[in-house]
Amino acid sequence: MKFAAIDIGTNAARLLIGEVLKDEEFTTIQKVSYSRIPLRLGEEVFDSGRISEKKAMDFVKAIMAFSLITDIFSVKAMRACATSAMREAENGELIRELIQRETKIPIEIISGDEEAELIFGTFFLLDFDRTIPFIVVDVGGGSTEVSVFEKGERVAAKSFKVGTLRLLKGKTDENIWTDIHDWLAQHVDVTTVHQIFATGGNINKAHKMLGAGHMEPLSLDEIQELRDDLYALTIKQRIRNYQLKPDRADVIVPALDIYLYILKELDCKEIIVPKIGLSDGMIYDMYMKEIS
Repeated sequence: MKFAAIDIGTNAARLLIGEVLKDEEFTTIQKVSYSRIPLRLGEEVFDSGRISEKKAMDFVKAIMAFSLITDIFSVKAMRACATSAMREAENGELIRELIQRETKIPIEIISGDEEAELIFGTFFLLDFDRTIPFIVVDVGGGSTEVSVFEKGERVAAKSFKVGTLRLLKGKTDENIWTDIHDWLAQHVDVTTVHQIFATGGNINKAHKMLGAGHMEPLSLDEIQELRDDLYALTIKQRIRNYQLKPDRADVIVPALDIYLYILKELDCKEIIVPKIGLSDGMIYDMYMKEIS
């Protein structure tokens, strides 16, 4: 069975068509098709609080394109979820209604908690030692989610209003770093060994740029060196030297800044990048509902 997941983020809209495969040992999500459109809803939302008519029309066209692609693959079910930018847009509900009217696709504007829950649903498909406490850091365009797990159960979670586009637009509260510091100090015992997982498009890209293999950890020093190398370059140089897309080239440095800040607060020397995200979680959630 194939399923379609549309993830409408702050920086881009993505369509993942996936199939859940099971054998005697493992359950995996096979990616059949992946499409990404750099809508950048957050650029307007973080400036004016609203999504413009022009951006709304681009939004409609993107969802129409995704709908046509899903038709080709004859998916069993489809789900569309919007995150930080749509949550904060004053006219987010009106835009949601417009999308449904024009494309017949219902969009759910989900909370940070629900976004995290969907991502974590696929974590337990990974092969790792669940007896070791672990922390998941997910950095997006508008928000950063941090979740703490012990014995496979989430014991603490927080969504912080700091993300790549929000930083680029200068729309981050100056106290956010203190807020993150205080929350981590309250909920994480850094004297206890934790596995640290990082999710999000920018850390996935950094993992690839550093030539790491599947589930191969990245060291803090590697991430810091890459961040410093990128920071020294112009956007055009980042695009040319690292073959980055324009809408990745400007956000990857602030993304790495957020990861690095949190990793240093956690006294962490390395992280694991599982390369799973919201769309994977949506696929698996649809699958589980279909077979239940």
